[in-house]
Amino acid sequence: MARPKDPSLEKRLLESGWDILAEGGFDALSMSEVATRAGAHRSDVYRRWTTKTQLVAEVLAAHLPSVKSCDTGDLREDLRHFLDDLSRSWRAPWTEGLVGFLAELPKDPEAEVTFLNMAKHRSQPLTEAVTRALRRGEITELPDLALLQGLAEGPLMHKRLIGRQAMTPSELDLLADTITAVATQGSPTR
Repeated sequence: MARPKDPSLEKRLLESGWDILAEGGFDALSMSEVATRAGAHRSDVYRRWTTKTQLVAEVLAAHLPSVKSCDTGDLREDLRHFLDDLSRSWRAPWTEGLVGFLAELPKDPEAEVTFLNMAKHRSQPLTEAVTRALRRGEITELPDLALLQGLAEGPLMHKRLIGRQAMTPSELDLLADTITAVATQGSPTR
């Protein structure tokens, strides 16, 4: 007789993965340790994810703090709220393990798809803010959204991973001003 499925098992596995990632980073995470902490068997982990990179991509998708859409009626203020959410995420301990994960990501197409889908979802508030600004007439044409996303997240990543610090509120203000300037380039000024 087959053992009944545990409906909370995947949730426990993802939570265990998140805890390990936050405590010790990508290098500290192993499929065996995730299983042990979740009170499961290694086979339970491998049935769901064939690689550590796939597991981490799902852990990040399930546990990264959300980035909310905010409609203040002003593009620059919407961008500033977006940056606040991204900044909170980049201040968290899980970022310590990101470099190792990103190095492994291109070797695992399935994990890369999961990660890119998660990143696309997290950039949705930026897309919505720019679309609203276009409808309100703050900008006259849709800017390169991938460029704006890179301008938003790149400095946060660099400051955290290379500078080992979080961006200050004044730096976030400057970043919001910069992204707004790029988005409104060729558009009427405020």
